[in-house]
Amino acid sequence: MFKADFLHYDLPPAIELDDFDPNGPERFINRELSWLQFNWRVLEEAENPRVPLLERLRFVSISAANLDEFYTVRVAGLRELAHAGNITPAADGLTPAKQLVLINEDARALLLHQQKVLATLRTEMVEAGIDILTRDRLDDADRVAMDATFLEQVFPVLSPLAIDPAHPFPFIANNRFCIALQLRRGKTRELQALLPIPAQVPRFVKLPAAAGIRRFLPLEELLLMHIDSLFPGYELDKHFVFRVLRDSDIEVEEEAEDLVREFEVALKRRRRGQVVRLTLSAGAPKALKSVVMQELAVSGHEVIELDGMIGLADLKELVLDERPDLLWSGFTPRVPERVQDHEGDMFRSIAHKDMLLHHPYETFDMVVRFLKQAAADPNVVAIKQTLYRTSRESPIVEALCEAAEDGKSVTALVELKARFDEAANIRQSRRLERAGAHVVYGFLDWKTHAKISTVVRREGDRLVTYTHCGTGNYHPITAKIYTDLSFFTCDAALGRDATKVFNYMSGYAKPDRLENLSISPHQMKTRILEMIAAEADHARNGRPAQIWVKLNALIEPEVIDALYAASQAGVRIDLVIRGICGVRPGVKGLSDNIRVKSVVGRYLEHSRIACFGNGYGLPHENSKVFFSSADWMERNLNRRVETLVEARNPTVKAQIVSQIMAANLADVAQSWVMGPDGKYVRIRAPKGTFAFSCHRFFMENPSLSGRGSAGADDVPVLTHTSG
Repeated sequence: MFKADFLHYDLPPAIELDDFDPNGPERFINRELSWLQFNWRVLEEAENPRVPLLERLRFVSISAANLDEFYTVRVAGLRELAHAGNITPAADGLTPAKQLVLINEDARALLLHQQKVLATLRTEMVEAGIDILTRDRLDDADRVAMDATFLEQVFPVLSPLAIDPAHPFPFIANNRFCIALQLRRGKTRELQALLPIPAQVPRFVKLPAAAGIRRFLPLEELLLMHIDSLFPGYELDKHFVFRVLRDSDIEVEEEAEDLVREFEVALKRRRRGQVVRLTLSAGAPKALKSVVMQELAVSGHEVIELDGMIGLADLKELVLDERPDLLWSGFTPRVPERVQDHEGDMFRSIAHKDMLLHHPYETFDMVVRFLKQAAADPNVVAIKQTLYRTSRESPIVEALCEAAEDGKSVTALVELKARFDEAANIRQSRRLERAGAHVVYGFLDWKTHAKISTVVRREGDRLVTYTHCGTGNYHPITAKIYTDLSFFTCDAALGRDATKVFNYMSGYAKPDRLENLSISPHQMKTRILEMIAAEADHARNGRPAQIWVKLNALIEPEVIDALYAASQAGVRIDLVIRGICGVRPGVKGLSDNIRVKSVVGRYLEHSRIACFGNGYGLPHENSKVFFSSADWMERNLNRRVETLVEARNPTVKAQIVSQIMAANLADVAQSWVMGPDGKYVRIRAPKGTFAFSCHRFFMENPSLSGRGSAGADDVPVLTHTSG
């Protein structure tokens, strides 16, 4: 098997922090501030010259959308606690009110930097033949074209609203735009009005191309051009654009009689949540601004004025498919060779040997094929499936409905509490019920976040259980951009474990004596702590001791303290944490041996992996390797149903350790390293050297366990070289 040593950066010397108590709350990084650091990294990719221009624009859009969701959920929750007088500190010692002050400061800086980045990108876009215009730059021909567009495509859905005693201030829904207008008729008559910007119309209106340049006009500019059509006899005096974000978290009555009906009501309630942020364009007239703030019940610290474009999440509309030269080069996910060897038969492929697919590099279509084949196979008698997030036209749900209609026993665990996907999941659950599937909704107090499915197939005189466990959602759209693992096996022990987990979710029968699975909120956290403690024992006894972990978030205090204790015992710990990280690395006497890095790039790192040297170091065939649906967060380990699976197949273990983890640790092209202060510094390859990209490596090299008759000997893996 080909092997190539990879560069592994030495840990920088641990430093001493002034007035730092290693046993105090300051040993933890604040969750919310760590999340903002992550969104800064996302925005920094918009400034990365190695990223194609429109993909950089997409990163601005993603950064904006991320920040919106952060406000509507996390900031909304802190705001509610602060308003209620709650002074209970978080694990890091900050009260809700103090967190809000720090968040406000950092988020404002982030919003301003988004505008700066966009201004730079707009200049580059013009040079590349894409222009975002303002109404004062239109010529007569453009105005004629926009008049027709306005009348035919926009005017019918507009609702201009006067603001006076006869016209109360309207409700402005979450995430909606409005133009606040100060109008004048003659010299004496004034009118205040609102013009909601319809969400049903694209934010950027396409103008006729000129000199080969694709041109777009923001919708608010088009509306301002036609104020006289909406308020005849009035002239525009002053105006500003504003956007509302409301509390979007959902509270469900603990004793809800009908969970589905309760969620349908809660979704309507979400649309009327309290305003948590009001963003408006700079230069707003004082009187009109005061009216809007008063009617929306917001105070000054909840208002952000921006000199630039509001609602940057909509920039995704300008990521044009017709400009492939400004996008990532095309990539077609691979069909595993073993599946091809077995002519597309998933059951034969799995029966041959366990198979681990790495999405999106191996196509998610294999997961869909697994369930579609099960639905059509007369030998399949039962299918069980968890559904946390699904697409609107989900092929997974389609296959389950087909199986149920064909008389197979189908059980679907639909999680109604999947944030922002609740409505879609309710629709899918109704559809499954109509097809004859057994639909259950899990636990009222806990989200079911486990990614697991089983297919029971009659083979001769026995029943064989084929099991799929994953780190991502059963969602074919996000599977094209999220890096996740899909594990297929017909191992009887894992099949028994999975069946017990489904029985627990459908009938509350707590599983006992699980053979290869650990689940939260019961055994998983204990298992993780035991593995960390065992590694510390190896270090104390002079044996090689290493831990590699890859997660989206790591903030569970007890787990972090266990990692600190392991570091102090001499365990070398490498953490690849994409987003939130509460660990404070590189502090003398606390975390000397801990390194934290984050990978942000073309694909969203989403897989959850934990590797323990087990007294042999990493990588090694005797190491302990796990993959999971759970991040190491308090909610995932203590208040959700999650799965942790040990990889025991040697090829699968090698794929996780020597391909996936090794490449993430080796990445230079899109990595940041976290310092003891919680700030991140981008890794820079020495001048003139190759900047290794883990995403490029995965795109160019097949996964070990997906190989077929050709074998795995020629598949590149990376071997670890410690600093």
